[in-house]
Amino acid sequence: MNAGTSEQLAMDVLWEAETTPILWFQGLGDWLSVPFELITAIGSQTAFIILVALVFWCVNASVGARLFVVLIASTTLNTLLKSLFYGARPYWFSANVSTHSTESSFGIPSGHAQGSTVMWGYLGAKSGDRRWMWAAGVLIALICLSRVYLGVHFVSDVLAGLLLGGAVLWAALRWEDRVLGWWRGLDTRRWALYLVLASLLPCVLAVLWQFGVRADWAPPADWIGSTPADPAGHSLESLFTAAGALLGGVTGLTLLDRRGGFSAAGTLTARAGRFALGISVVLLLEVVGHLLFRDLTGLAAAVAAYAVYSALAFWATFAAPEMFVRGGLAARADRDADTPTGPDRA
Repeated sequence: MNAGTSEQLAMDVLWEAETTPILWFQGLGDWLSVPFELITAIGSQTAFIILVALVFWCVNASVGARLFVVLIASTTLNTLLKSLFYGARPYWFSANVSTHSTESSFGIPSGHAQGSTVMWGYLGAKSGDRRWMWAAGVLIALICLSRVYLGVHFVSDVLAGLLLGGAVLWAALRWEDRVLGWWRGLDTRRWALYLVLASLLPCVLAVLWQFGVRADWAPPADWIGSTPADPAGHSLESLFTAAGALLGGVTGLTLLDRRGGFSAAGTLTARAGRFALGISVVLLLEVVGHLLFRDLTGLAAAVAAYAVYSALAFWATFAAPEMFVRGGLAARADRDADTPTGPDRA
């Protein structure tokens, strides 16, 4: 029996049972497609990049920096688990599920559910306002529902994402100050070693799993829907993307902190200028990376994604803030100036 066969059979039984409520939900009508596509976009990688950049550069550098670290750590965990579990999407598994949206990586756990729980939950908690907390909860619920309606996640995928996201959020809110204090006390050699290990170990584990234990994997015969080409390769690329961003981003934040950080305060014009400049370079790096590496596949594409997103995250967390300070768009942080959510500094 091939590795994972018994587990796959068990999942097939679960997915067969979960297909029925998806079909019922989709049976409510196609009129839900457009609003749910808009809602699901709020939980996408693009939305996360824009929002975290906006908070970090233009609203509160401390909250933005912490949000980035928690979110990218959560994303690395999520994409690692996808690369290990090899879970189907509903429209891959059943030809009866309508394809309102498509995905190229494996399904469980839901990245939208997990990421939205972490991002919107963290921002809601940091606001200190119960109304914003409730709004965050409603938004998370709608994003989760959208993933089921669009046919890209089973309910079990969403529940797994919610549980993992909740665990990450709880841990972050409970221990972030303690971990930050410990991290600031490390010398350069030690924090660099820990960061490289945290970034590379998930990638090594996934590569060994994919090219070792799961080397002979192919979509099971009972996946009779529209399975994309090479979901294992796309899942691996997603993991390397997150791990690269973890390396570049935390390196940037650590170096920025040791140079005195920066303040996200300033005039509306200065904040708008920061965002316009910063996001333009982010988009440029993404486009250049795509053009340079678009013909790569498999492990080569994953390694390229690691490099591109490491550079992109380093720009966003270090090079851009330094440019803002030197260009007069931002000032160094006032370490004694606290906001309701913490010092306004990275």
